[in-house]
Amino acid sequence: MNRQLLAGVLVLATATGVALAQDAKKDGKKGAKSVSVRMHAQNKSGESGTAKLTPAGADKTRVEVSLKGGPKGTPQPAHIHEGSCAKLDPKPKYGLENVVDGKSTTEVPVGIDKVRGMAINVHKSADDLKTYVSCGNIGKGGAMSKGKMEKKS
Repeated sequence: MNRQLLAGVLVLATATGVALAQDAKKDGKKGAKSVSVRMHAQNKSGESGTAKLTPAGADKTRVEVSLKGGPKGTPQPAHIHEGSCAKLDPKPKYGLENVVDGKSTTEVPVGIDKVRGMAINVHKSADDLKTYVSCGNIGKGGAMSKGKMEKKS
């Protein structure tokens, strides 16, 4: 009797473990994955780095920009634009928090799939919005994107 009880407990524990592992796999497949974007310097700014886009729910995406080579203490406006760095729609689609000392974190009110195929753009300053200092294409497939850079002054 003790062997049957022990065998039953082992079968139940194994089945529970398999079920939990399958649920974890399903959840991983349901949720969109984070996207990493290479941010390339523009206009000889020397400002390059990465942006990480992470799903923060079905209708929210966390955007974390991290740049090196920028000015200390100068707020630099940043946006998500339709198009690519090579052919950017000048009208921003979503505003991001200013990049200050190379860092910016913003939650935009759309799911990550809505921003795929767009570009993240950083301006020199609020006084010089026409000069782009860094840009990165948000890949459609989730991989790091290597886009051609538009040279605007």
